[in-house]
Amino acid sequence: MKLNKILPLVLLLAFSISFAQQGKKQSKKLNTKKVQVVDSIKVSKIAEELPSTVLATSLKDSTVFDLKDMALARKKDSLWLKELYKSDLFEDIYNSITDQDYGVVDYDELPTEVLKQRLKDLDARTPFKVEYNASLESVIKQYLKNRRGTLERLMGLSEYYFPMFEQELDRHNLPLELKYLAVIESALNPRAQSRVGATGLWQFMYPTGKMFGLDVSSYVDERSDPIMATEAACKYLKSLNNSFNDWDLALAAYNSGPGNVSKAIRRSGGKTNYWSLRNYLPRETAGYVPAFLATMYIFEYAQEHGFKKQGSRIPYIATDTIKIRQQLTLDQIAKLTNLDREELEFLNPSYKLGIIPVIKDENYMLRLPLTAVGTFVTNEAAIYAFAQEEVEEAEKPMPELYEQPEKVRYRVKRGDYLGRIAERYGVGVSQIKSWNGMRSNTVKVGQNLIIYPNKSSQDIASNAPVQSNTSEKTYTVRNGDSLWSISQKFPGVSVQNIKNWNDISGNNLKPGTKLKIFKG
Repeated sequence: MKLNKILPLVLLLAFSISFAQQGKKQSKKLNTKKVQVVDSIKVSKIAEELPSTVLATSLKDSTVFDLKDMALARKKDSLWLKELYKSDLFEDIYNSITDQDYGVVDYDELPTEVLKQRLKDLDARTPFKVEYNASLESVIKQYLKNRRGTLERLMGLSEYYFPMFEQELDRHNLPLELKYLAVIESALNPRAQSRVGATGLWQFMYPTGKMFGLDVSSYVDERSDPIMATEAACKYLKSLNNSFNDWDLALAAYNSGPGNVSKAIRRSGGKTNYWSLRNYLPRETAGYVPAFLATMYIFEYAQEHGFKKQGSRIPYIATDTIKIRQQLTLDQIAKLTNLDREELEFLNPSYKLGIIPVIKDENYMLRLPLTAVGTFVTNEAAIYAFAQEEVEEAEKPMPELYEQPEKVRYRVKRGDYLGRIAERYGVGVSQIKSWNGMRSNTVKVGQNLIIYPNKSSQDIASNAPVQSNTSEKTYTVRNGDSLWSISQKFPGVSVQNIKNWNDISGNNLKPGTKLKIFKG
């Protein structure tokens, strides 16, 4: 092998070894007794091609060990990440606002007089009108009684996002309590998409996002970029407050548009108090400000109500960005940094296909934990060489004779995109497009795709739950039922669970429909 190919491989091998020591103080020499290899097959292949003297130098004072124990630990860690970062919270939050019931809720742990005093204290330190009323009490008690698990997960995610929000809000001289708006807008899911197409942490529609500088392309949706979207949201909220000179009305306008708020003011005979306008606003907006205030109250008094946060694995302050000079995929980065794909997606949610492109006049960045940034920069040349080698390998012609795998029919669900579907079945985005005669990367909810899975992939999972230790129940839909209201009848069951188990793509239900529910 030529020397110019050996050097990047040596760097890559050393790079793989050094990443296994994340969180420890790095020294100039690798002196650990045991090292986790990112991809043992690739490293072994590289090792076979290296001269023995070079390999000995690279692995001096280091030994490769059995990966079984580490693989088990990483699997558990990956499951924890998926639980914290999975996107089912968005549907629950969305439906809790649109289907909100304002009836009396029995919840002895929060006496009305205690709530009144706390709301009065909260009102004194915020520009929002935090006044007691029966509707707000109902929402707060419903959340406390029925949504503790959801709220604890949201509090865990807030540990990552809130410092970022507060930094931007402070820079724009806006109330810091506006950070709670992202909780009810998106359930802190940067890839959340509403039924009408609003996207991201702050739920921008395409035209509004464009108006505030958020671009959307085949590769990148800047509405899902946490920093860019937060800056755009600050500008939009400031303009709405300047128009209405009232933060409650500005929130209502953020949800339904300033035109609907202006019409409500006219229809009410000129009233400008949100609580007096609620009956003239769209149903979702009528529940929007109560949901915001209830969320603010619970987060501010989380300790008093005994909430235990599921902490964020990586604080925002413990991350940094790197400008990418050559196209990379999140899969490649995951292999080379010893990070989970889920973690990379969480840190880099704006890349729709799992690809970070390099485009003229655009500065696309990779966000990594600080423990990985230094090593990435040091070994950048080797990383790009490895990525290029993978591209060249993928472009080689296939053998004329091969066994055609059995095809499957996949139905696109909300939140799907080609990169995620391709990863699930161990195939390429271009292959899915070819099999289905697609010209663009856009897929629609309910669309059927033909896929020939890579049988070596271990990530082909059914939408049906694992049924050991579970029991199946049939639920008959009644008049007035919604997916969200049904999910509330079964602890631990989410809206997305019900949709997956019953192959439902939309949100409309017909009375009499039989639904499968798995408990346990």
